Amino acid sequence: MRALVTGAGGFVGRHLVARLRADGWSVTGLTRADADLADPVAAAAAVRATDPDVVFSLAAGRAKATPAERAATVAVNTSPWLVDALPDRCRAVVRLGSSTEYGAGPAPLAEDAPLHPRGFFGATKAAGSLLLQAAAAERGVRAAVLRAFQVYGPGDHPTRLVPVVLAAARTGATVPLPAAVSRRDWVWVGDVVDACVRAALADDLPPGAVFNIGTGVQTSVAELVATAEEVTGRPIATAAGAHPGRVWDTADWVCDPQAARDALGWAPMVDLADGLARTWAAA
Repeated sequence: MRALVTGAGGFVGRHLVARLRADGWSVTGLTRADADLADPVAAAAAVRATDPDVVFSLAAGRAKATPAERAATVAVNTSPWLVDALPDRCRAVVRLGSSTEYGAGPAPLAEDAPLHPRGFFGATKAAGSLLLQAAAAERGVRAAVLRAFQVYGPGDHPTRLVPVVLAAARTGATVPLPAAVSRRDWVWVGDVVDACVRAALADDLPPGAVFNIGTGVQTSVAELVATAEEVTGRPIATAAGAHPGRVWDTADWVCDPQAARDALGWAPMVDLADGLARTWAAA
C-alpha cells in the first residue's frame, strides 16, 4: 500500500510515518520543505506525483499574526483542492481533525455535538473537515475525519504543556499555570496514530465518517502535574495565575470515544501515567 502523509514533519505526522513504515507501507511524507500546501497548484501536483492508495491529511497551520498568515492557515487547514487531486486508485482520505471544532460542553463530546469552533484554528479545522466530507461524497471517495483531543507524547512541541512540565522536572524550573481550572482529555500519540491506520484500512466505513479520538477521561492541569511528579519522582514547582490561559481552555473537555470503538475496534491503550513515563524516558 502506498501512503501519502501531509504534515509528515509535524508531531503526529512523524509518529504516523514511522508506524506505517514499520507496518510495511510505502510512505511518502510531505513537509513544508517539499510542497507549499497553501498553493493549490503545487499541492495538487505533489499529491498526483505520489499516486497514493491512501492520503493521511495531517498538515495544519496555526499562524495568524498577519492577514497573509491567516490566509495561508486557512488554505492549509481546509485544503479544498485535495479530493480533486486524488488519483482514481486512491481508496481513502484520513483527515486528522481537532476537538477544537466543537463547542465546550460539560458532558463527554460525541460526534453529533454541535460544531462551535473555539478560536481561529478550530474554525479552520472545522471548515476543512466539512469541505472534505462534501467533496469526497461528490467524488465517491471514502473519507474519515478523526477529531483528536489533547495529543501528547515524545517529540511534541517544546512549548506545549507536557514538554514544559517534564522539562521543569529535569531543570527545577517553575511551570506557569492559568488561574482558572482547565481540564483536557489527554490521548497518547501512538493511540492517535493507531486510529489513523485503522480508519485507512476500514473499507466498510460510511462516507464522511467522523470519530472522536480521546480516552474519555479528563484531567486537570494540576492533576497532570501531580502525575508527572509521581512518574518522574521529582518535585515540580508551579505558579498558578502566571499563565494567561488559552481561549479554548475550559473546566470540562472530554471525548466520548464509543463510536471509534464500535466502527474501528479502536481503544486507547496507554493511560496518562504510562504515557508520561514513556515521554519522560524518550527525552
